[in-house]
Amino acid sequence: MAFEKLSNSIDELNDNVRAFTHSNAEYYKLLIFKQTTKSAILLVMFLIVAFALSTAVAFLSLGVAFAISAALDQPSSGFFIVGGFYLVVIVLFVIFGKKPLSKFMLKKFSREIFNEEN
Repeated sequence: MAFEKLSNSIDELNDNVRAFTHSNAEYYKLLIFKQTTKSAILLVMFLIVAFALSTAVAFLSLGVAFAISAALDQPSSGFFIVGGFYLVVIVLFVIFGKKPLSKFMLKKFSREIFNEEN
C-alpha cells in the first residue's frame, strides 16, 4: 500500500516534470520568435529610412553640385567639391564614428528587444 502510494507520487511527479519542461520549451520558442520578429521589423524600418534618406541626399547633392558649378562657371567643379566633401565626411566617420555608433545601436536594440512590457 505504501509502495503503491509512493509509485503513484513518483508517476505524478514525472508527469509534472514533463509538463513543466514542455511548457518551458514552448515559452522559450515564443520568446525567441518575439525577439526575432522585433529584430526583423527594426531592420526593415532601418532599410526603408536609409533608402529614403539616401535618395533625398542624392537629389540634394545633385542640386548643390549644379548650383556650385553654375556659380563658378565650371561644369564639373561643383561635382568635385561635393564629392570631396562626402569623402572627408566618410573619412571622419571611419576614424571617429565607430564607438558612438556602437553605443547607440547597443542601447537602441537592447531597449527594443529586452523590454518585456511589450
